Amino acid sequence: MFRFLHPLAAQVTYTRWLHLLMPSAVVSVWLFISMDTPWVPVVLAALVGLIPGMRLAEGFQAQLLLTPAERGDPDATISVAPSTSWSERWRTALWLEVRLLCAGLAGLATVWLPATTFDLVRSSALGSRPSDEWLAGGLEAHWWAAILAPVPLLFMLAVIVGCGELITAAARWLLGPTPAQRLTVLEERTEQLLERNRIARELHDSIGHALTVAVVQAGAARAAGDPEFTERALVAIEETGRDALEDLERVLRVLRESGKPPGQRPSLSEAARLLDSARGAGATVDAEVSGPLEQVPGSVSREGYRILQESLTNALRHSGTVPVRVRITVAEGRLELEVTNPFTGSTSTPGGGSGLRGIRERAALLGGNAKTGLYGGEWMVHASLPLDRIR
Repeated sequence: MFRFLHPLAAQVTYTRWLHLLMPSAVVSVWLFISMDTPWVPVVLAALVGLIPGMRLAEGFQAQLLLTPAERGDPDATISVAPSTSWSERWRTALWLEVRLLCAGLAGLATVWLPATTFDLVRSSALGSRPSDEWLAGGLEAHWWAAILAPVPLLFMLAVIVGCGELITAAARWLLGPTPAQRLTVLEERTEQLLERNRIARELHDSIGHALTVAVVQAGAARAAGDPEFTERALVAIEETGRDALEDLERVLRVLRESGKPPGQRPSLSEAARLLDSARGAGATVDAEVSGPLEQVPGSVSREGYRILQESLTNALRHSGTVPVRVRITVAEGRLELEVTNPFTGSTSTPGGGSGLRGIRERAALLGGNAKTGLYGGEWMVHASLPLDRIR
């Protein structure tokens, strides 16, 4: 019993009723002007449905009144966008015809059935025969006609609920997003997920690198017991922390200002800063750069910088202040980046962390590949990125 009464307590039932009655009001005005041409609203609805903006207006109204819970949801079953093809225009025209039909049923039930109830009550009170020939015409004047008075109202409520469900299903079918629109929403969501993943990698690479360098430098200064070395270590920690704060502020700006372009991210032209930071931590860095680095596309150069940053961080974190060889080569349409260092074996093999996974993801997104692992007693990170085939 409660299952059948539940729709009557739902707010959406009455917003759908309002949606059904709106065309009835317009048609009633026309019929008041000209009873001899009831077909005119039907023809006008079909023609108006071919206007691109009408799909936007109808979609907004249907989403607001028929499915209010989906308002603002990117996965809404009713789209709010103008027609972009003739297929959408014809579907909008058909939607307007269906809406007129449902509005006629709901409008008729809203006016006629309450009038029947009033007629039954009047008949029982005054003792006159009911004037409605459809539902109550066969009834004689009697007091028990008042008992039947609620029946038309209950039937009206059933018609309202049924027509509301019918018009909502029609709206989802005729005004719903097309496969192209669904694909666009999916692509936008994928871009958002990729951006979040990129921001997570930015934070991991930048802040992780700064903290690793600071920890290594502080440990080395404490063990050295040399005031001059300690002074240099503190300066290096200060510079590294300041750079990390700048990177953090840039990433947070991206989060705060959604839709605006992020600040300039570091590229391989600033690789010297990373190398100096690693040297300041006590590592001996042998760097070799060959080829026109300035001709590397910005996206490749920026991701290459992050790959180099994570590689140096990985070397300092797992092997300490060991000699590190860095080779950056631009030749034959590719950027080759290789970082190798002796693996001391004092810690677990660094193969499963999110940093190394991020290196491989960055390379794959650019259409390249990255290899990480132990080779001949040395830990190596090798990334090969194409310069003209960016995915």
